[in-house]
Amino acid sequence: MKKQEQTEVAVNQPEETAADTAAEAPADAPELAGKYIAELLSQAENAYTMYRQAQKEVGKGYKKQEEQMEKAFKAAEKQAAEACNKAVERARKAREQAERHAEEAYQKALDRTREEHDRAVAEALRARDEATADAWQKCTAAREQAWRIFQGDRAAQ
Repeated sequence: MKKQEQTEVAVNQPEETAADTAAEAPADAPELAGKYIAELLSQAENAYTMYRQAQKEVGKGYKKQEEQMEKAFKAAEKQAAEACNKAVERARKAREQAERHAEEAYQKALDRTREEHDRAVAEALRARDEATADAWQKCTAAREQAWRIFQGDRAAQ
């Protein structure tokens, strides 16, 4: 019989006291007392063995729980790292898109500025050319009038 079964049998049996044993067989009292003490010692050893086994099981349970907690922590850490990486990637893409938009807006503004500059220069050149032509025309008219006056054409006055 196994120790655990012996313990169960011994636990399920009614306890015998030294007084009960002595009342049944007074001549065999020292022998019965020795058997009784041996049985108690055996039960104690069985109980201690069961206690040690239970203690090992509890230790295994704690170790398993610790491993599960570590596994859960690593999973949470991995999930947080992935979420962080995704957020960083989204931020990078948003920044790149904003930079593109800013560069496009800058380029459009630069193009408009150049167009305005070119128009302003063209207008200034046109105005200069008109003013020069007008001045040349007035100069020519004044010179012609001066020649006519010099030549004696009094009607030109």
